[in-house]
Amino acid sequence: MAAGSARIVRYLLFGFFGVMILYFMSSSSIPRPPLPTTSNIPSWKGQETEKPPQAPAGDVSAPPPMTVEKLAENPSDTSSPAASAPAVTIPKPAKEDTLTSSHTSSDTSDERANATFVTLARNSDLWEIVKSIRQVEDRFNRNYHYDWVFLNDKPFDDTFKDVTTSLISGKTHYGEISHEHWSFPEHIDQDKARRVREDMAQRKIIYGDSISYRHMCRFESGFFFQHPLMKQFEWYWRVEPSIELYCDIGYDTFKYMRDHGKKYSFVLSLYEYVETIPTLWDSVKTFMKEHPEHVAEDNSMEFLSDDNGENYNHCHFWSNFEIGSLDWLRSQAYVDFFDRLDKDGGFFYERWGDAPVHSIGAGLLLKKDEIHFFNDIAYYHVPFTHCPTGDQFRLDHKCHCNPKDNFDWKGYSCTSKFFDMNKMEKPVGWKDQAD
Repeated sequence: MAAGSARIVRYLLFGFFGVMILYFMSSSSIPRPPLPTTSNIPSWKGQETEKPPQAPAGDVSAPPPMTVEKLAENPSDTSSPAASAPAVTIPKPAKEDTLTSSHTSSDTSDERANATFVTLARNSDLWEIVKSIRQVEDRFNRNYHYDWVFLNDKPFDDTFKDVTTSLISGKTHYGEISHEHWSFPEHIDQDKARRVREDMAQRKIIYGDSISYRHMCRFESGFFFQHPLMKQFEWYWRVEPSIELYCDIGYDTFKYMRDHGKKYSFVLSLYEYVETIPTLWDSVKTFMKEHPEHVAEDNSMEFLSDDNGENYNHCHFWSNFEIGSLDWLRSQAYVDFFDRLDKDGGFFYERWGDAPVHSIGAGLLLKKDEIHFFNDIAYYHVPFTHCPTGDQFRLDHKCHCNPKDNFDWKGYSCTSKFFDMNKMEKPVGWKDQAD
């Protein structure tokens, strides 16, 4: 009996001391980590040496092949488009801007340029163009809220309008291209044009047998800036489906163009397919003889020709990206230039592209210092990449491009020729990216 009582007393003592130990531990002065709140989440601003992992800026999945001209991808589209439908503008509801701007304090709303993005697309391009929209909005337009014009040779459907409007921070505008601007002009011999397409198909020239591709090239060369929706603007930035912008753009590119006297710009340049433009330069020389008053002094002939204008070297700015002046495209000089080319019929009797047309127009009608190379706009359009040369720049601007993919200094690029013509110093490291 006594032994059992002793065991009970020992159990009670052990229990008492255990409770006391737990009490002192819970009252200890050892600091405990606080629960995370909005006030104690660490900031990554400033001179921190360690950065958190960067989230990708939009959908960066690989685009399908040759999305350069999406309107040309429907081989059954050989009929003339319907008559123009009324243009539609969808305003954005007023809301407080909670995004942090990366541009300087001088970029205030009252100094905005009168500018827009412009995209030529079909309803079927929706899920490719939204990738481009996310890239442009995340890297640039979330800070500036510029408008966006969409043009189509058919009416846009509600799904296209609803989805694109939801992604764009500025107003969206939707317009249909007129029959006049998306059809064969009266002076074109359609039998001759058909024989040309058949011949190019046999020779396997890319888009050689496409009618809609030719309508697209002619429209982009001479008519997109005449569309009623575009007439309210002075500057444009062309955006195509499935492009990527690899770096943050921390300033207003439209204002830069306006304030520095630039009228045309590019990020990639290369040589055109010779088989598509055999007589283009002949038409250009005819224009120069007819309108010497339009040819600018101190122009970029050195970029276009290696023998002072006798022959075309096929260099051009890749026009799927371009920021430019709409006032220049509407000028009498450019209108006369396009009219000369259009009358000669090369858009249909050959396969003239809008890239060499814009490039030759800019190279001859503008002073060479009015053409700008946007080295800091890192860009991809299948299959070429412009990735800015310079490690520190890419780090500072949160770039996610591989510098080994940079096309600028490769043998098929004409960018080196542009630098040489303008006596511009090439960036450190360019030789490492050359062929």
